[in-house]
Amino acid sequence: MRGWKPDLCLVNPDDTAGPALERQLAAASYDCVVIGGGLRIPPESLLLFEVLVNAVHRAAPGVPIAFNTQPRDTGDAAARWLKG
Repeated sequence: MRGWKPDLCLVNPDDTAGPALERQLAAASYDCVVIGGGLRIPPESLLLFEVLVNAVHRAAPGVPIAFNTQPRDTGDAAARWLKG
């Protein structure tokens, strides 16, 4: 454990994804947002990925966005941006 309090936001791959993420980000203060490889890597997820990145920019301006390749490297992805 790195002493961080993780949170999880699962979204549906439809028009509700962006608003759902924005609501989640508005409900708490976050130091980093990690977007998983399952949303970023498959070509068919490109539009959803764009929606989510823009939702983070709108709802949590200035918060770093990190990208993992699989669930087990999520902590490493966040650690690249969370110093100290």
